[in-house]
Amino acid sequence: MAFLDDNYLLSSAAGRDLFRGIASLPVVDPHNHANVKEIADNSPYTSAWQLFAATDHYVWEMLRKCGVPEELITGGASPREKFLTMAKVFPLIAGNPVYEWIHLDLKRYFGIDEVLSEATGERICDAVDAKLATPAFRPQELLQGPLNVETMSSTDDLIDMLDDHKRANRQLSRTVIRPTWRPDKAMKISAPGWRAYIGQVEKRFSMKIASLADLFDAMRRSHDHFAECGCRASDHGFELLPDVSVDPAAADRVFRRALAGEAIPAADAALFAGAFFGKAAELNAETGWVTQLHMGAVRDVRDVLFDTLGPDSGGDISYHMQEMLPALTALLNRFDGKLKVVLYSLDPGHWPTLATVSRAFGSTVTCGSAWWLNDTPCGMRRQIEYLASIDLLSNFAGMVSDSRKLLSYGSRFEMFRRILADGVGTMVDRGQIPSDVALALVKRIAYDGPKRFWNL
Repeated sequence: MAFLDDNYLLSSAAGRDLFRGIASLPVVDPHNHANVKEIADNSPYTSAWQLFAATDHYVWEMLRKCGVPEELITGGASPREKFLTMAKVFPLIAGNPVYEWIHLDLKRYFGIDEVLSEATGERICDAVDAKLATPAFRPQELLQGPLNVETMSSTDDLIDMLDDHKRANRQLSRTVIRPTWRPDKAMKISAPGWRAYIGQVEKRFSMKIASLADLFDAMRRSHDHFAECGCRASDHGFELLPDVSVDPAAADRVFRRALAGEAIPAADAALFAGAFFGKAAELNAETGWVTQLHMGAVRDVRDVLFDTLGPDSGGDISYHMQEMLPALTALLNRFDGKLKVVLYSLDPGHWPTLATVSRAFGSTVTCGSAWWLNDTPCGMRRQIEYLASIDLLSNFAGMVSDSRKLLSYGSRFEMFRRILADGVGTMVDRGQIPSDVALALVKRIAYDGPKRFWNL
């Protein structure tokens, strides 16, 4: 099997047949971190670095592991210098999915079969930059053309006006980009800048927020606006899921203390978060939105990255010792049968708990795709095998790119579909599933099922 050939990640004839049946299906991406303004502006990409690496934390972390100075990753070096430095160390990244993703992007969308290295870097950079100067490689043309994106859902703050979504969809002549409601900034009461953020909420909705009831009113206004703009889901990030069965009066007292400038202990912050998230879940149940729970990320463990670059710069890890079950079952019992919930786990050690919880709570609760540090051939394969044996694989929420990079809608979805086809193909080869049933199953997981579950 040659590098990234037609049999890439496919180990049997059954898997290859299944992949052929889903390879050309449109992309349905219910969760990403797209720069919607970039898509609406539809300006040409200015460099290979901008397209391949400027927003990709996976790339940043691998370059740091290779000893590349920060100046040549997030610093002031020119995009060409950064790309050529990446090319120089890229052979060291072989074995990590970053190596496959970028080569898939080069091969599929630029027709470049050369392997990225110091010897080929200049040539590849020039070839990519030349194509980026043509209209066919602008964001909207990529989305509607080779990336084959039918619909995608960005991740957006509670106070966002969503004007760029409206502008992009008008230009695309259909609803391609839907917002996702992410109210975390209002919930994280101990975060630096939280009080200033509440001031932004007040300004956005032309109201004074002096109580928890006021905040809930602002949440509803925001929720209504997102619904009017085609939103189908919310997204919530937790290291530890809060308990939603809390006393609202106690949460209101915590909220008022925080507004007054008091430092809030962790236990009180969790109490407030439980009340806040419980209200968010109520709003979602009313509208039929999907509630996404991204659980377990321990944020910003490397001080130098946080101090110099801020959050979301590559200093986040997984930790398998976190206790998720009591708060999760409290939430699911409170909204049993009334709320669609997708469970994402950063640490594979939590899969058995989440898969069995999904199994216990029926069709409205499902596991999300192998998230972040697990969206690798190894992680996705293990998750598919485990979910198939414990839960209903047909109930799986489907692949999401979870990416800030436009090309991820191609390479990451192709990788997932190949692994899905190979995993189910192995079951066919073992006599576990008839081939026609297997084909219907992978089509459901790759396309039909997510469209239905996410109301897309």
